[in-house]
Amino acid sequence: MENHSSKGSGLAVLLVWASVSFASSVSFVSFVSSVASAQPSDRARTEALARRAAERLQSLQGEADRLAAQERTLIGDLRKLELERQVKGEELKQFDRDAAKLEAELAGITERMDALQQSERKARPELTGRLVEMYKLGQARYLRLLLSAPDLHRMGQASRTVAALAKLDRDRVAARARTLAELTSTRVTLEQRAGQLAAARAAAAAAEGAVARAALSRNELIRDIDRRRDLNAQLAGELQAAQQKLQVTLRELAAGSSPAEPAALPLRPFRGELDWPVAGTVVRRFGRSAGRSAASNNGIEIGTAEDATAVAIHDGTVAFAGAFGGFGNLVILDHGSQTFSLYGDLLDIAVKKGARLERGHAIGSVGVTDAGTTGLYFELRVDGQPVDPLQWLKKR
Repeated sequence: MENHSSKGSGLAVLLVWASVSFASSVSFVSFVSSVASAQPSDRARTEALARRAAERLQSLQGEADRLAAQERTLIGDLRKLELERQVKGEELKQFDRDAAKLEAELAGITERMDALQQSERKARPELTGRLVEMYKLGQARYLRLLLSAPDLHRMGQASRTVAALAKLDRDRVAARARTLAELTSTRVTLEQRAGQLAAARAAAAAAEGAVARAALSRNELIRDIDRRRDLNAQLAGELQAAQQKLQVTLRELAAGSSPAEPAALPLRPFRGELDWPVAGTVVRRFGRSAGRSAASNNGIEIGTAEDATAVAIHDGTVAFAGAFGGFGNLVILDHGSQTFSLYGDLLDIAVKKGARLERGHAIGSVGVTDAGTTGLYFELRVDGQPVDPLQWLKKR
């Protein structure tokens, strides 16, 4: 059997031809006579459709309420995140101010250390000279210096002068060493604080980034909810319009007149609530299959038992019923507004073209799929384009 996706263009032509052909083949007179002869059953069917529409509208309203509640929660979260983001931003600014202050302090310490070292370099020759002279004096020469004084008073002055000069030099050296040690210690402390501040700033920046990402995620969720709410409102509008038509049909039937058109519900508002065409397991999904050269699947394959019966997922009209290349025995249901459901690989077909089917009506028994197993090929088209049926069928 040929691959289903290889017949996409031929199938598209078939869909257009089948819907046009069916519309032109049904005459208004035959339709009116059939309605007139089956008013009791039509009334019951129309009432059932009205109940189904009301239930689905209630479900859509519940979904709209849930979406609104989710959006309110997300907006509240977003406000909190924006506030937290502002707080993190202020923390970063404070970290930057503290870092600038520390940088200025470090620059001042470095400048003082440079000045001290430069002063030490300038004073070093003079100090070295004095130390050399003191060393040259030695103990004997120092004694001779004292003895050379003319009297004891001068001797005492000389002794005190030499001692004072030596102490002054020692004090200067010690003071410079202490100052340099203090500056070095202060610089180490400031550098440690700068490291801690840099780590804290990095953590704050990471936290701000996380908050920003969380806010972006919630904004995306809000936009998605807005799109879903818009779609919900659109579907509810379509269903309300159909419901109004059903009420008109019921009034016409109650009055004994023939409705201008058969009662029907649009397919779109039942997205996610459509019945499965057959009980079974999905063995081939919508979209591109695994493998580089695999073709794209416009539908799904549902593996099932040999005696399984395929049924209509929604009310519709048989637009095509027969053999079609690549699909075996194929039935196409037209649900109106360019929405179609396709049932392929059927063993036999239980409906004829032009028949009006209700949801759950038997279409035929399943046959053999491309994989050689028993199952059904199922495809759903909205606005004439294939869509993933699993997004439209009830969740299992």
